Amino acid sequence: MDNAGKYRELREMHKEFIYHGYDIADDGIFFHFSIDDYHFYPSWKTESGLLKNVTPFLEYIIFNLGMAELVSYWKCACPPVFRVECGEMSEDDKAFFKKLWFNGLGEFFYRNGIKTDIDSFVRIDAPEPKNIPQCEDYVSSGIEIVPVGGGKDSAVTTELLHPFGDKLRFFTVNDQPARTQCVLAGGYSEDKIIKIYRTIDPELLRRNAEGFLNGHTPFSSVVAFISMYAGFIEGANDVILSNESSANESNIGGERVNHQYSKSFEFERDFDEFRRHNFPQSAVYFSLLRPFCELQIAKQFSQYKQYHLIFRSCNRGSKKNIWCCECPKCLFVAIMLSPFLPPDELNSIFGCDMLAKTNLATDFDGLCGFTGLKPFECVGTADEVVLALTLAAEKYKKSGLEMPALLRRFCEKNSARADYSLLSGFNEENLIPKKFDECVKRMFEYVSAAD
Repeated sequence: MDNAGKYRELREMHKEFIYHGYDIADDGIFFHFSIDDYHFYPSWKTESGLLKNVTPFLEYIIFNLGMAELVSYWKCACPPVFRVECGEMSEDDKAFFKKLWFNGLGEFFYRNGIKTDIDSFVRIDAPEPKNIPQCEDYVSSGIEIVPVGGGKDSAVTTELLHPFGDKLRFFTVNDQPARTQCVLAGGYSEDKIIKIYRTIDPELLRRNAEGFLNGHTPFSSVVAFISMYAGFIEGANDVILSNESSANESNIGGERVNHQYSKSFEFERDFDEFRRHNFPQSAVYFSLLRPFCELQIAKQFSQYKQYHLIFRSCNRGSKKNIWCCECPKCLFVAIMLSPFLPPDELNSIFGCDMLAKTNLATDFDGLCGFTGLKPFECVGTADEVVLALTLAAEKYKKSGLEMPALLRRFCEKNSARADYSLLSGFNEENLIPKKFDECVKRMFEYVSAAD
């Protein structure tokens, strides 16, 4: 049976997903979901005192964190009904989460061959709101929270925010060496990092091993809610993301299947509206890099040498703090940096010449737009890849160095004209508060300047 058939069979066998509730202890939040006799207890833990003196309003944020978290468990059987036992939801709230789940599961549906629509994929049963907790008087500490993933994007945000340095607090989920090292490289101490740890219930992994459905979920939306909670506790003015304009693009031409949906401006805008309606006085949630594309960010990052040997963007190698050098993400990062770094410096980052790895030719062709499928990773647009490789090829020709194999492949196969205006582009669709205008202006002036 194919996965589309399995989807239909599982929905017949498992009619209902239930959000039972959550328990709050000094060191963690423990959720409880179930599908028939399968019970799931994922947890979020912290050592930073974020879970002391939890008020009814903070519990309301936690309830909504659970609403973002649970889609990872719902997807294993995709029950047609979702029932809430521990909270209340307005019709607008239901619409927000249905849109988030449906679009955030776009890759999951596509890879499993599932044909569905936003109206029929699930029905949310929850009581209408009667007594939504009101926000306490919010005491601003002037803090700015910056989520850090250990890649080039959050490093660029950290550098741009140096004028706010004494107000910055960094935020990590399941901290890894590159994340802490990037904060230290930015000139900040480890005690400026709020570290939270998310644990997946092994019961979900057992269901996956038994053949239940599996696939990508919108994890960044979960980070949005937990960072909003941390922001409230810390008295933060803002939660400052590092998502670029390139995250708005679909992975498949002509279809709304976006691996990065929960990093897109559409989600950022929807979340901001949800936040203002449900969490008034809470921190503003926005991306400082939204006006820029991946290639512009790579150019800005290329000048920050202190990060070059410690940053990591490879999902496969993240637990070992390495670049795996065998995935489309490693290849994409190398392509983006190739116009701005000498080959020896670029190769020292990865420990190899990524542009010589002919075994990645299929991924390479997808990144270049030679095929209709962009790899399902957090990568930029084909236009950016074409310009980056065009610039890299020009650099090789001027230097007289022999081009690596994939760069030669690009020169032989490419018929698209490079769009040199990408480096001077500025996406006006953003939610950046005016107090950060100078940070953005400084980056724009650098990336748009002719070399």
